[in-house]
Amino acid sequence: MDFLRPAGWEEALAAKAEHPTAVPIAGGTDVMVEINFDHRRPEYLLDLTRVAELAEWEATDRTIRLGAGVPYTRIIEELRTELPGLALAAHTVGSPQIRNRGTVGGNLGAASPAGDAHPALLAAGAEVEAASVRGTRRIPVEEFFTGVKRHALEPDELIRAVHIQKADGPQQFSKVGTRNAMVIAVCAFAVALHPRTRTVRTGIGSAAPTPVRAHEAEEFLGAALEEGGFWDSGAPLDPSTARRFAELCAGACRPIDDVRGSAAYRRHAVRVMARRTLGWTWEAYREGDGRTAQCA
Repeated sequence: MDFLRPAGWEEALAAKAEHPTAVPIAGGTDVMVEINFDHRRPEYLLDLTRVAELAEWEATDRTIRLGAGVPYTRIIEELRTELPGLALAAHTVGSPQIRNRGTVGGNLGAASPAGDAHPALLAAGAEVEAASVRGTRRIPVEEFFTGVKRHALEPDELIRAVHIQKADGPQQFSKVGTRNAMVIAVCAFAVALHPRTRTVRTGIGSAAPTPVRAHEAEEFLGAALEEGGFWDSGAPLDPSTARRFAELCAGACRPIDDVRGSAAYRRHAVRVMARRTLGWTWEAYREGDGRTAQCA
């Protein structure tokens, strides 16, 4: 196994173009596990830890450009206001040591259906910035996942950053595991209210071959909030609306039975998480978190 260690971004792109099978490594929290258990034996490892720009983030008026190498700990400490859903998801990743090393870019590169960052990215409305020596493109995150541990990157492309809409309303994340910490999700759910556009977005993890959005549930709830005047009034939601939203979220799942949980349990858990997180986000909206964003 050869070890490639570029000193900068252009050098990294050139190395990836020359060696398309090279596996990028930054935090190494997924790649090294696979190597140690002999699940993967790449010909080349492409170490990106010396590419300083990947470990930086920057803000515009309405988005955060998150470098692919920014660790979870910094998201929790520095971006909990701008990206609350992702910060909540980051809290559930592994141990403090793993959160210090692991990155959203690495999570995306692994493309696991159970990736903790993925539901929050789907709910927030993110785009993956992919680059190669041929140029740069942005991929909507819902189009990034193409199958179990497969993604839309071309062989010569690297993830440079993730562009994420700043929260303009409350966001929530919930995860079910076989224990309380350092666990792969049995299933996970994220929801974000977007008062500026009067829309709702969701993200579901570990309950389908890829992370998915519950589009029908989003459309149902968006219509219910608009037609009932809830965005303006902030009135309590009818319990039947929350139940229907939860049912539609469960219906978006395509889970399997495995050692961590049955398909039936996953559907049930997503239903419960959807109802609960909707309750939390709507209560936060009623209390004023996001109510003023409509005119921002």
